[in-house]
Formats: sequence, structure tokens, C-alpha cells
Amino acid sequence: MAWNRLYSLKSYMRSSLWLVPFFALLIYIGAIRLVYLLEPWLVQIEPWPPWGVAGSQRLLETIITMTLTFVVFTFGSLLVAIQIAGGQLTPRIIATTLLRDNAIRFTVGLFIFTLLFATGSLARLETDVHHAVVGIAGVFGFLSIIAFLYLIDYAARLLRPVSIVLRVSQLGRDVIEDVFPTTVGDEVDLMPAPSLPNGQPDKVIRYQGRPAIIVAVNKSALLKMAQKTHSVVELVPRIGDFVASGEPLFRLYGATLPDETLLRTMIAFGPERTLEEDATFAFRIIVDIAIKALSKAINDPTTAVLAIDQLQRLLCFVGKRSLREEATLDQSGELRVLCRTPDWDDFVKLTFSEIRLYGAGNFQIARRLRAVLESGLQVLPACRRPALEAELVLLDQQLAELYRFPEDLALARVADAQGLGGSKPLPDEARIRMENAQWEPRRSA
Repeated sequence: MAWNRLYSLKSYMRSSLWLVPFFALLIYIGAIRLVYLLEPWLVQIEPWPPWGVAGSQRLLETIITMTLTFVVFTFGSLLVAIQIAGGQLTPRIIATTLLRDNAIRFTVGLFIFTLLFATGSLARLETDVHHAVVGIAGVFGFLSIIAFLYLIDYAARLLRPVSIVLRVSQLGRDVIEDVFPTTVGDEVDLMPAPSLPNGQPDKVIRYQGRPAIIVAVNKSALLKMAQKTHSVVELVPRIGDFVASGEPLFRLYGATLPDETLLRTMIAFGPERTLEEDATFAFRIIVDIAIKALSKAINDPTTAVLAIDQLQRLLCFVGKRSLREEATLDQSGELRVLCRTPDWDDFVKLTFSEIRLYGAGNFQIARRLRAVLESGLQVLPACRRPALEAELVLLDQQLAELYRFPEDLALARVADAQGLGGSKPLPDEARIRMENAQWEPRRSA
């Protein structure tokens, strides 16, 4: 199987809710046979309750009815809750977080297994009671009750905005660490990128197929192919880009070029972006949650502040990573693969631009954005500060246009990690540096 098909299959399995219950059905087929095979030995080592035929039948029927109710209620309420959460927050959380939750999938799998085990036990119940089998079914029924109560509490906590943005933030942090494995250094991050060998490529491979989005790239395989042919492979679109049929996919440089068919299998496509290798998608999801909370229909700036909290966490984390990972060199230091990745300006503009546009008129958002910018200026390396200072100037300019009263403008220009109610004065040296950062660009303009 080609790499891209295998990757798509694995991604589908990770986001499918029905697979674990299906495997529970397969496990039941073997488990029920094994339990009946070991039943004489189990009866000897364990004092099972002395149920009669009628009592065992009622117990098994109760377990069947109970677990069937659990399955129907869980799937029905879960689908409704997911749709509501997707509508209030963002639809992109459905496939990226909710359907990939193992607690939900394994709980439903337990319900299915218990239902089938009790049904199989009841079907074999005639004149003789298999006490060990009925006892095991009772244990699974008891576990199903516990799992159902846990699932209700877990789902209620999971669907809260703070839980969603925290989970997306953690997934985004893992992706950033995988895409940008090294930490930043001023002298390294400011070095120019390796240049391509020629101005014009020797061959251009165009995408053929239905329009899709690039979700993953097998960089290690691309590097091996480029090393084998002593060529340079340039991937034109970036992970997360939409590609239509006929658009350039690869540019190849060299006398001997890799096989076109194999190159196409090194790219995985999908209908939407994913969090697996897309370093900016976590920012995109959290920003979507924030700007939807700031819409006139919802008007929930506190949820937007919770989203900005996680954006600050991600931005400060990515700001300390080296973002020059687009060029892959071989052991001799020659450029072999070029896969473009987002730079610092991409992360900064994605974090602030839309939230500032939609939320600067709210005191909580204006103050919280300023707190993020001031924190970044204090904790991030010097090479990251110009972009943050430019955003701080833009924030001041927009506040000056939005607030008519000087008192409101002064209130909006205070940095507050809570939005409102948590401001504290900065040390004198930090305050002077922030004032210089705000006014120096205006003077030079």
C-alpha cells in the first residue's frame, strides 16, 4: 500500500467513532467461547452466587435492556452535543478533537461488548445455569453502569469551551514540537534559506485529481529519493494549502529526477486540514472560537479571553523554536528537499489580526491582547520582538479610532491577563521599554 493511502487509512481510523465498538463485537466472539470453555475451571476457583434459571434470566435481560439504553442514549445525546458545540465554537473541533476522544469510544465499546455478552449468555441459558458466565455478565453490567455515569460527567466537562481550547492547544503544541524540533537562536533564525540550484526547474509535476488539501508529507522518503537521484525536490504548496487539479505540486532540479509516480504517493490529501502535521491549524481553530464568541449573535468575550490564554501559550512556545525547518539537507550539507513552513510573521498575524479586528472594541479583548504582546516582548528572543511591536502599534491605532472618551481609551490600553479585573502596574523599566516600543515606529513613520 502506498504511503499516502496508508496515512489516510490511519487518520480515518483515529477519527472514527464506530471502530472500537466494531472491534468489541469481534472480541465478544472469542471471549464468549473462551469463557464457556473455561467455565468448569472458573466454577471451582470462584464462589459464584447460586442463581437459579429464572433469576439468571431476569439478570441477563436487565443487563441487555440497560446496556441497549446506554448505547442509544450515548450516541443520540453525543451527536446532538457535538453539533451544538460545533455550532457555538467551531465545526473544526468535531473531527479534530471530539471524534478522536478515546474515552468516548472505549466506553461505547464496553457497552456493546456487555450487550453482546449478556445476549449470548441468555441464548445459551436452558435448564442448567452456568454460574461463572452469568457472574461475569453481571460484572460487566456493573462496570457499564459506572462507565455510563463517568461518561455523562466526562462529556459535560469535555464540551466546555475551556476544555476544548485547552485540548486543541495541547495538540497544537505537540505538532509545533514535531515540525520545529530545535530551539531558536538569533544567529540561526536570521540566516538566509538555502537557495535552489537553478532559476528554472528541470521538471514541474502538477496535481491530478479532485481538489483537496495537503494534510501530510513524507519528508524522509522524499529525502531518500532526492539523495538517490542527486536531485532537489521542491514541494510547491504548504501543508494545509488547497490544491486544485492542474496546479504545480513539485518542482524538480537535477540531471536525474525521481520517479513521478512515487513522488505523488509521498503526499497525503484530505477534505480538510488536520492537526497532525499542520503547525498553524491549532491557531486557526482557537482563533475561530475566539472570533465566533465575539460575534454579535453570541457576544461572549470571556470565552474569547479563554481562547487568547491558549494562543499566548502557543505563541510563546513557537516563538522559542527555530522556524527554519523548510530546507532538508543531506549528510554533505547539500539541499535536497524544500517543504515550506510558516514563519514567525504568519503565527503573529494569525494570532492577533482577526481578534483585534473583531474584538478591539471590547475592553476585555483589548486589555488581554496587550497583555499577550507585553508578555511576548519580555520572554521571547530579540528576533521575535519587531513583529510583536508592530502589532502593539496597530492595536494602539485601532483603539484610538474606536474609543471616543479618554477615560475609556486609557482603560483599554492597560494590559490585563484576565481581561478585566487583573491588571497590575509594570516595573518602571518594563513600562519605559513598552512606551518606546509603542511610539518609536510612529516617529520613524
